Amino acid sequence: MTGDALAPLQAPKIFRFTDIDEFRSSIRTLSVDFTPLVRTISAEQSILSLPGCDVNFTKSFPRITDAQLAPDCTAVAFSMDDGAPIRFNGVERDDSVITFGNGGALYSSVETAPREYASIIFRPEVTNRGWPQTGANFHVFEAGRGTFARLRTLVRQILASATEVAGSPESGSVAVAMRESMLAGIDAAVAEFVPARWSSQANSSRQFKIFRDIEDALSGHFGNVIYSEELAAHIGVSVRTMHDAVQRYRGMSLHRYLRLRRLWLVRRRLVAGADSVKSSALAHGFWHLSDFAHAYREQFGEMPSETLARSRR
Repeated sequence: MTGDALAPLQAPKIFRFTDIDEFRSSIRTLSVDFTPLVRTISAEQSILSLPGCDVNFTKSFPRITDAQLAPDCTAVAFSMDDGAPIRFNGVERDDSVITFGNGGALYSSVETAPREYASIIFRPEVTNRGWPQTGANFHVFEAGRGTFARLRTLVRQILASATEVAGSPESGSVAVAMRESMLAGIDAAVAEFVPARWSSQANSSRQFKIFRDIEDALSGHFGNVIYSEELAAHIGVSVRTMHDAVQRYRGMSLHRYLRLRRLWLVRRRLVAGADSVKSSALAHGFWHLSDFAHAYREQFGEMPSETLARSRR
């Protein structure tokens, strides 16, 4: 690489977050929406910019994520720790799993525990190395355990070394070499992908489309109550089919998921300074107000009246 690719390497930038909206707005190259599964969040992100790619190391929190990759990018991601499995595109696994996405690809994930993972975003899109071309949604693959472990080690070494050599006269050349090492590490992982029946299920687009139709319909009804029967009629599938899709991609029942969505809609309304807790709850289908208040406190760690009072200060 030539030109400004040999500009001095900068140390990784580290960001810490306790606010969900700040964390969402900080993420580059992804259009992303989160539903936290905990009352308070704690996240950390380290970003190292190399020529033509960013190496991201993220410490996340329990959450539901829906995301779409920006155009003309290739994203490669994998866990950096061993913990509770992540449900990614409807499949729950954590055995040497690597995800790939090309420009515009979608993914859905559920993390039930704090996790650490790396994502490497290449721009422009990588098309000449024999990597998977994934189409409309991210695809999931299983690599050999040894290669996967080396890939994790490589990311940690690159981040540590970048801090040491940042700003030195040779750092521009080092940055180019680091990118090449990252490409070679991913090449090795791709060469050792393990054929697995579960991966073909995760990479299937048919049920993922049904799930995305559900999400699009719910987003289109922002601020209004939408129930299962109405939702099924809008999408053109049975309630049972919707339940199966939500169970697969969210790991919870359709009823529980719709209720969680409605709780978050009420919270958004209260944070925006709604007229009253009662009107906000009723507007989103919570007719049993004491049950609503209990569910709200369980989800957010405070009473709805406290949320509203804080928004008015």
